[in-house]
Amino acid sequence: MRKIKTDDRVMVIAGKDKGKIGTVTRTLDNGRAFVSGVNMIKRHTKGNPQAGQPGGIIEKEASIHISNVAIYNSESNKADRVGIKVLEDGKKVRIFRSTGEQIDG
Repeated sequence: MRKIKTDDRVMVIAGKDKGKIGTVTRTLDNGRAFVSGVNMIKRHTKGNPQAGQPGGIIEKEASIHISNVAIYNSESNKADRVGIKVLEDGKKVRIFRSTGEQIDG
């Protein structure tokens, strides 16, 4: 079970965007994730008139390593660690380590 999933609100805990909060838009198999509004890069692109794409400088988000983000606990307004708890019926759920509260249903 992955500790960080798509649509999780996360806080960046290391790097140039430390302290920013965003939502995970996509996760990759190599341990990286795309977070909205975090790790923005500028890409210089050439225009393609046949496809209707203008050229210029496009700003987009690059991936960030999973170890540099932590799940955001909105009750304590801090980054938190993720634990995994097995329920009585054998189902695994993610919990906040600080409060023991369940993250997802």
